[in-house]
Amino acid sequence: MSTAPLPDVRRSIGFWSGVGLFVGTVIGGGIFRTPASIAGVLGDPTLILALWLGFGLVSLCGALTLAELATMLPKTGGVYVYLRAAYGDGAAFVFGWVYLFAAIPSGLAALAVFFGELVLGFIGVAPATSAWAIPVLASGAIVLLSAANIAGVRWGTSIQNVFALLKVGALLALIGVGLTSGAADFGRWFAEPAQPDTLAGLAAATKSVMFTLNGWVYISLVAGEVVEPERRLARMIITSMATILALYLLANLAYLALIPLAAMPGTVVAREAMRVALGPTASVVMGACILASVFGAMNGVILAKARVAYALGRDGLIFAWLGRAHPTRATPYVSILIQGGVAIVLIFALTDPVSPLRLFDRLTAYFILVEWLALVFAIAAVFILRRTMPAAPRPYRVPGYPFVPAIFLVGTITGLGAILWSALSRGDYSPLFGLGIMAAGFPVYGLWRRRVRVESL
Repeated sequence: MSTAPLPDVRRSIGFWSGVGLFVGTVIGGGIFRTPASIAGVLGDPTLILALWLGFGLVSLCGALTLAELATMLPKTGGVYVYLRAAYGDGAAFVFGWVYLFAAIPSGLAALAVFFGELVLGFIGVAPATSAWAIPVLASGAIVLLSAANIAGVRWGTSIQNVFALLKVGALLALIGVGLTSGAADFGRWFAEPAQPDTLAGLAAATKSVMFTLNGWVYISLVAGEVVEPERRLARMIITSMATILALYLLANLAYLALIPLAAMPGTVVAREAMRVALGPTASVVMGACILASVFGAMNGVILAKARVAYALGRDGLIFAWLGRAHPTRATPYVSILIQGGVAIVLIFALTDPVSPLRLFDRLTAYFILVEWLALVFAIAAVFILRRTMPAAPRPYRVPGYPFVPAIFLVGTITGLGAILWSALSRGDYSPLFGLGIMAAGFPVYGLWRRRVRVESL
């Protein structure tokens, strides 16, 4: 008796949809939220701009390297595919394990919680007055976007394109206003700090910058659904990353021109900047655009990251039902449902009714270290695959090899070390939780392999 092949995902993401996914996912809520946090720990505008530029270039080096890996192995799953090719099934399983149980649900939940905070702020409701309003709003957004992405890739990418245009348009408007307003004071770009900055402050600011830049790897997760990936994928990555870096640097210049650093902590800087330049109505409009930006970033996470568990299931490295594609919609509906469900569980499990605004920090504190650590191993795979698969087709080769990937590795390891040191020095051990989840993946993989061997007997 013949068995019909399982339905697979389709190649339906074009160049501009890929750019929209990339830009729309990376530019989430971070660029609107983190400048205030950075201003609270660093007082030197030159140092702040240097930090953005430095880690922006580090990310660009990573993205350029990713383009070689993605065009060489243009399959759904992205980083998982490269880790498996370079290090074997065990490393691929652990990466998928971490994404499924830490990075994906907590990252999605954090964005959803920020969305809930913004909705309450937009309608003038203080979060402290309704402890469960944020979890309910966050969960509702996850359900809505998960349903849209199960309905079809075109639904997901269409949502992504619309909100990518909105958020980029908002940033461009902010940049244009900030650099041309009569209220701008460009001398603030070079102002001396009120007091000397510390290494602890620099490390804390590094965490905020890396959080804001996180997400440039997501396009590789849907490489198996990109039309003509060998020709388009590298251009998608390079175009998107250059756009993001330019927008982030110009936005920070606009913020600094309109608002003194000392006045930034505790504010939504983009809204305050528009208020200073154009008045309260412009501030409200910018608030709506930020809301749309976070909503679009949530959609990008749901669309891209569901493909990791899907690829693991298809390859037999985890429960086979995670690798199911919808029979008519051709979307990885099971993994979308699982990641959304776990995210909602995390939201309600970690909510503190006494301090509702602590939820965002709880969700983000421990997964940043793990996600970027996985990227270190993924980008390092280019060295291994150049040696073990020298004859593999490489439509795109990273320029400046081996220095470009080496810059990413050195810069990222330095940044992660700073983040870990900063957290531990303050008695915050939350980053270790993510590392613990990663470490737990190895014995779980051993149990999984034993089960597979037993079932095959």
